[in-house]
Amino acid sequence: MKPGPIWVSGATGLLGGRLVPRLRRDDQALRLVSRSARPDQRPEHIRWDGVRADPADLRSTSAALHLSGEPVFGGLPTAARRRRIWNSRIDSTRALVEAIGDLPADERPDTLVCASAVGFYGDRGDEFLDEQSPPGEGFLAELCTAWEREAAQVEGLGVRRVSLRFGIVLAREGGALALMARAFRLGLGGRLGSGRQWFPWVHIDDAVELTLLALSNEELRGPLNAVSPNPVTNLDLTANLGQVLRRPTLLAAPAFAVRAALGPLANELLGSKRVRGAAAGAAGATWRHGDLDGALTAELA
Repeated sequence: MKPGPIWVSGATGLLGGRLVPRLRRDDQALRLVSRSARPDQRPEHIRWDGVRADPADLRSTSAALHLSGEPVFGGLPTAARRRRIWNSRIDSTRALVEAIGDLPADERPDTLVCASAVGFYGDRGDEFLDEQSPPGEGFLAELCTAWEREAAQVEGLGVRRVSLRFGIVLAREGGALALMARAFRLGLGGRLGSGRQWFPWVHIDDAVELTLLALSNEELRGPLNAVSPNPVTNLDLTANLGQVLRRPTLLAAPAFAVRAALGPLANELLGSKRVRGAAAGAAGATWRHGDLDGALTAELA
């Protein structure tokens, strides 16, 4: 990666909250874009509307790291909210690539690392899935396919592109783990549906390191599964989480109830994705919290 600041969206999100301090410890110059930035915070903090990137803010950066997007879970799955989930990713990525293209070739970032998700694979049962597996079906599969297609357009500008297909990121600060832990502590923990569906996950510190690997390793291109090397089933997750929190796990959420609550998003919890991080392993990645019990203990014990 050439010298220069890294342009970062989503810097205050779940992953960004741990990634940005990690970059600062390495004395990495940053340009952090957010809706709440003030003019007096420049040049490190830059205001944007969540969609349109200013080419001037990308000039002479070493890389662009695009992590922002409307949370998939965290509200009613209405048609309007699904449109916001879609547009916050597709429109912003398209605008980012266009902004990079507006720069002279020698002033463009060398690399675009853009978030994606294992939802790309859809519901695939017990099939082993790696970066070469085709997309599946469903809302998130269609979203991730379109998202990655927009990001890939930057390759025509001579910019290396990596799409990070994140599993469920386990972190105490928020996201799925915080929601699950709250329910389990209230004695409401249990499996979802049959519980046999595979659950691809990654500890947040490993998600940070995989993001840094995507930024720094110039041999990595295209999709990169950001997951633990040890996927588990929903039953495994339920048992481990109950053990770490010392709470019962006798309840279960029937599949029909999950579908009634989440509509088109239900398959993201009931579907099975047995995802492996083949590209990261081949690139020499190591995982600090590769087993589920250790990851849960590190965040919740």
